[in-house]
Amino acid sequence: MDLSEAETGYPEGGEEEADAITKICVLGGFSESRETRTLIGSLPEIHEDDRAGEFAVQKFRVIMDRYQDQPHLLDPHLEWVTNMLLNFIRNENSPSSLFHLSFQFLYVICKVRGYKVFMQLFPHEVSDFHPVLEMISRQDPTDLKTWETRYMLLLWLSMTCLIPFDLSRLDGHLESQGVRIKEPVMERILTVAKTYLLAMGSPRDAAPVLVSKFMTRPDVKQKHLGGFLDWSLTSISQSSGDSMIEIRKLDGVLQSLAKLLKHGKRDDFLQYAPIVLRNLEEKRLSESSEAMLRKIYIKIIQRLGLTFLKPRLAAWRYERGSRSLAANLSVSHTAAAVTAAVTPETETREQEEDYDIPEEVETVIEHLLVGLKDKETVVRWSAAKGIGRVTGRLPKELADDVVGSVLDCFSFQETDNAWHGGCLALAELGRRGLLLPSRLTDVVPLIMKALTYDEKRGACSVGSNVRDAACYVCWSFSRAYEPKELQPFVTQIASALLITAVFDRNINCRRAASAAFQENVGRQGTFPHGIDIVTAADYFAVGMINNCYLNISVFIAGFPEYTKSMIEHLISRKINHWDGAIRLLATKALHNLTPQAPDYMATTVLPQLLTLAVGVDLHSRHGAILACGEITYALYKVALQSNRTVMDLISPECVDALKNIHNVLHERKQYRGFGGALMRPAICSLIEKLSLSKMPIKNDPIITAWQSLIDDTIKNLHLFSSGAKEDFIVSVVTALSALSEEFYQDQENKADTQIQDALISQYLEGLKSPQLLTRCGSARALGCLPRFMIQSKLKQIFGGLEQMCTVSQKEGNFTEARRDAVRSVAQVFLKAGVCPHGSPDSVLCSENVVEVFDFLLCSINDYTTDSRGDIGAWVRKSAMTSLQEITLMVSSSAPEILSPHLVKSMMCCLAQQAAEQNDHYRAHAGNIFLQLLHSTEPVVPHIPHKEELLSIFPVETITSLNWNAPSQAFKYITQLLGLLEYQYHTLLGLSASVGGITESTANHSSQSLFAFLKGIQKDIDALTQFTQTLLRIFKNNLQNDRVSVPLLMMLSRMLANNFFEILTTQENHQVCVDLLGLCKELRKSRNVAKIRACIYVYCGLIQFEGDVRKKVLSQLLMLLCHAFPIIRKTTSAEMYEMLLTYNDVADPDVLEDVLNLLSDTQWESDLDTVRERRNQLCDWLGVPRPRPITKGPAQVS
Repeated sequence: MDLSEAETGYPEGGEEEADAITKICVLGGFSESRETRTLIGSLPEIHEDDRAGEFAVQKFRVIMDRYQDQPHLLDPHLEWVTNMLLNFIRNENSPSSLFHLSFQFLYVICKVRGYKVFMQLFPHEVSDFHPVLEMISRQDPTDLKTWETRYMLLLWLSMTCLIPFDLSRLDGHLESQGVRIKEPVMERILTVAKTYLLAMGSPRDAAPVLVSKFMTRPDVKQKHLGGFLDWSLTSISQSSGDSMIEIRKLDGVLQSLAKLLKHGKRDDFLQYAPIVLRNLEEKRLSESSEAMLRKIYIKIIQRLGLTFLKPRLAAWRYERGSRSLAANLSVSHTAAAVTAAVTPETETREQEEDYDIPEEVETVIEHLLVGLKDKETVVRWSAAKGIGRVTGRLPKELADDVVGSVLDCFSFQETDNAWHGGCLALAELGRRGLLLPSRLTDVVPLIMKALTYDEKRGACSVGSNVRDAACYVCWSFSRAYEPKELQPFVTQIASALLITAVFDRNINCRRAASAAFQENVGRQGTFPHGIDIVTAADYFAVGMINNCYLNISVFIAGFPEYTKSMIEHLISRKINHWDGAIRLLATKALHNLTPQAPDYMATTVLPQLLTLAVGVDLHSRHGAILACGEITYALYKVALQSNRTVMDLISPECVDALKNIHNVLHERKQYRGFGGALMRPAICSLIEKLSLSKMPIKNDPIITAWQSLIDDTIKNLHLFSSGAKEDFIVSVVTALSALSEEFYQDQENKADTQIQDALISQYLEGLKSPQLLTRCGSARALGCLPRFMIQSKLKQIFGGLEQMCTVSQKEGNFTEARRDAVRSVAQVFLKAGVCPHGSPDSVLCSENVVEVFDFLLCSINDYTTDSRGDIGAWVRKSAMTSLQEITLMVSSSAPEILSPHLVKSMMCCLAQQAAEQNDHYRAHAGNIFLQLLHSTEPVVPHIPHKEELLSIFPVETITSLNWNAPSQAFKYITQLLGLLEYQYHTLLGLSASVGGITESTANHSSQSLFAFLKGIQKDIDALTQFTQTLLRIFKNNLQNDRVSVPLLMMLSRMLANNFFEILTTQENHQVCVDLLGLCKELRKSRNVAKIRACIYVYCGLIQFEGDVRKKVLSQLLMLLCHAFPIIRKTTSAEMYEMLLTYNDVADPDVLEDVLNLLSDTQWESDLDTVRERRNQLCDWLGVPRPRPITKGPAQVS
C-alpha cells in the first residue's frame, strides 16, 4: 500500500475516518520484494566491506520492521528469500564473512516472523543433518560478533532432528581397530545442546528448542532422557544464582526443562516428575529476586502438574451453546439459545470416574496460588494460566476448592498484586468453562470491588492494573456464559463497567471497561440501552477524561438504570479521591448530574455531603465542600426553570448547615497549614456558588465572616505552599466578585458606602505590600468588583494600579502584579463604561482616555528580564489584550474621544510586537492588529495608512495567516516598512528577530527584510529614509543592550549583503559617519556580545570610501589591543576576512604581509607582545599608531 495516500486528518463522517485509519495502519502486502531480492543478491559483492555489510543489514532490518504488526504478509515470500540466503551458506566456497552475513539476514526475518513459523522453512532432509551439525560444531560459543549464526544454526539443527530415522544409523563406523575414532551423533548433539544452554547471549534461547525436539525423539529418550534430566537438576542445584552469569546459566537449563515438559509425552516424564518437583522446591526459586527465573519456575511447576494428571477434558465444565454475535442480537435469541450447563447425566458419569490424584498436585497448586501474588505481572499471568490448565483436569470438588482458594486473594488484607493475580485467574477459569454459574454469586461482588480498587501509596496510588484485569474478567464472562446465567448480575456488571469507563482516572482502565461493556452488549444482548451507550462511550470518546466526567456521564445518567449508581460512586469514591484534579472533576460531574435527579440530590446526597464537609479526613472534606457548592448551584438552576427558588428544593436545615461550614472550620483552625491550602479555595468556591444561587442570607453575619476569610486569604497568599497559585487566586477573586454582586447592593442598586470604602481602601493598600502574591490578589480583587462598587471610585482605583505599575517597572520587580494590574485596569473601565462628557471618577471619558491609553502603551513596552527570561512579555500580552478591549468599547460608544495620535501609537506598538522574535507573543499581537484593522462593528477610527494595510492584510488573513510560523508572518510584517508611520516601530521589532539567536526566526525574518531592501536598493530617497530611521533607533537605544546588540547584528548582515552599495560611492557619506560615531560610543562597553557586533559593523563599513575608511581601520586596530583576549582574536579574524573581501583597503605591496601577520600572531598573548604587532599593522596600513592609555581594564590602547 502507498502510505502517502493515507489521510492525515480526521474527515467528517465515521466511514471516512475508519477508511483513513485503515489506510494508515494496514499494509496490503510485501511491497519491497524487488528491493529485497536486489539487496540479498548484492551480498557476494559487499561482504568483505564491514561498513557496507552493516549498512545492508540495517537497510534490510528497516524493511522487515515495517511488518512487525502484520508478519503474515511475508509468508508468500519467505521461501525464496530463505533459499537465496541458504545458497550462500551451503556453498563450500563462500568466505566466512558472507556465511555470517547471510545468517544475520536470516535472523532479521526470524525476529519479525517468529522462530516457530520461520524454522519450518529450514530444509530438514537426511542429507542436511551432518552439514548442519558440522557447521554448529565449528562455531565459537564465545564469539560475540557471530551470535546470529549460532542462533539460527541451533534452530536449523532442531528441525533436522525431526527426521524419522534412528540417529544411530547415521553414525557409520565409530571404532577402528578397537579405538573410538568419533563420537556418536546423539552425543554430539547433546554436547552442543548442553554447551549452549550454559552459554551467554541469545543462542541460549534457541538451545531449549533444540532440546525439546531432540530429547523427545523415541530413540533418544530411551538412552539419554534420564541422564539429561539428571544433568539439568545437578546444574540447577550447583548454581549459586549470585552473579549474572550464574543466573543466565540457570535460565537456560530451566527453559529447557519447561520446553521438554511442554512438548514431551506424559508417560515419558511421569516417573521423573516427583524428583524434578522436589529438586526445584529445594532450590526455592520462587524466592529469587529475578522475575525471569520465577516466571520459568511457574511454567515448569504447571507443566509438572499437568504431567501428574491424566490429559482429559473435564466433563463437569460449563460450555456455552452459541457464541454467534448475530444470534445474540437477534430477536429470537432467547428461544434459540442452547443450554449446555451441567446435567444430571454428566454429574453421574463424573462421580463414576475413578480419579487418582497424586499428592504432588496439591503442592503444584499451592505454588501456583503463591505465584498469583508475585510482584511481577508476567509471573502472575503465567500462574493464572497454570491455574486454568491444571483445574481443567481436576474433579469437580477439587476444582471448586481451587476456585475458593483463588477467591481468597480478594481480601483487603492482601496486596494489589494478589487482587491482580486473582482477577487473571478468574478470567482464565471463566474462559475455560471451569467457573460454574453456581459460583457467580460469590465472584461477581468481588469483581465489582476490583473494578473500583484504588489504594494510595505515598504520592501515588496502586490498583490500575487490578481494575484493568477486572475489566478483562467481565470481558471473558461475556464470552463464557449464556445470557440467562448472567441475567441476575446484569445491573451490577453494567453499572460497574460504565462507572469505570467514565470515572476511572487511568485511560487504559477506561478503555478496557468500554471494550468489556461493548463485548457484553454484543455477546449477552441484555445490557440496558447497550447500543446507545456503546456509541457514545466508545474507545476514542473515553480517552479524554474531561469529556468523560462532564459530557458522557450526563448522557449515561439520562437512563434511570444508571443514574443513582453513578451519583453514589462519585460520592463514595471520587470526591474523597487522593488526586485533587479528580475531586474537582467529580464535583463538576455532580453539578451536571443534578438535573437528572434533583430530589435525590436535595434530600439524600446533600445531607451526606454536609456531614462529610465538617469531617476529619482532609480529602473528603475538600471534595464535599466543593460538591455542596456545585449541587446547590445546580439545584438553583433547576428551580429557576420552574419559577421556584432554591429554598423550595433545599431544606432549612441544609441551608443552616451550608452557612455553618465556615464557622466549624474556623473554630477548628483548619484554615492553617497544608490543609488550609485546600480548605480556603474550597470555601471560596462554596461562597461563589451560594452567592450565585441567591441564598436568602443577605443580612446574615456569615457574610461578614466570608468577607473576612477572603481578605485574610489575599493578605496571606504567600504563606501557602500550594503549587497551583493561579487557581488559588482565581477561586478567591471569583468568590469576591459573586459575593459583592449579590450581597453588597442596596435596593437602589447602589453600593453600601461603608463596605465600598473599606474594601477599596484595603485592596489599594494591598498594592503596596512587599509580598508579590498579595499585590496580585489585590490587583485582581479591584478588577473583579461589580460596577456599582467602583462608581465614584474609578479615579482612585486607576491611580493606585497605575502607581504600583510605574514604581515596580522602574525597580524591575513584581512583574506578575503588573500583569494582573493591567488586566484589572481594562476590566474596571469595561465595567464602568464610556461617556464622552462624563466624570473621570465614574466612566472612561475625554478627560482620562489619554491617561489610560498612555498607561497601557507604557505597559506594552515592558521588557523586564530575570533568571526566568523575558518575564515582561506577560505584561505586554496583558496590555495588548486590554488595549484591544478598551479600543473596541470606545470605538463603539464614543469614537470621538479617540485621537489620531492615540490610535497611531497603539497600532505602531502592535506592529512592533508583531515583528518580534517570540512566536507566542508575536501571534497574539498580530491577531489583535488584524482584528482592529478589520473590525466593522465598531470601526476603529484614525488607523494610519488603512487602505495600504487592507491591501497588505486582506480580510482572509485573519484566519489564514499563522503568526506563529516565522516563514509566514515576516513576509507580511516587513511590508509595513514601506509605510512611513509604521517604519520606526516595525524596524525596531524586526531588529530583535533578525539579530536574535533563534536561527529559524533569524533566517526567515532576514529573508523578508532583505527582500524589502532589494526593492528600495536603487531608490536613493527611500534608502536614505530607511537609514535615517535605522540611525534614530540606534541612537535612542544606544545603551539598551536588548535593542543595540541585535540591531548591530542586523546592520552587519545588511552591510555584508551590500544593500547600501549606492551610498558607498559617495565619499564620507553621512550615514557611515553617523554609524561610526555611534559605534565609537560603545567602545567602553564591557559587554562582549556588543563589542563583537561592533566589530562586524566596522568590517562592513570599510566599503564606504573616503577618510571615514581610515577612521574605521583605526577603530579596528585599537580593538586588536583590547583588554579582552576574545575581542582581540575576533577582531583579527574579521579583519583577515575583510581584507580578502575588499582588496583595495590595503596597498597591494603590503597586503600579503598584513594577512600573514594577522593569521600568524597569537592575539591572546600579553598586551605588550600584541601591541608591537598591532603597531606594525598601523604602519603598513597608513594609520597613525594609537597612544596608550591606562584608565581601566576595559580601555583600548
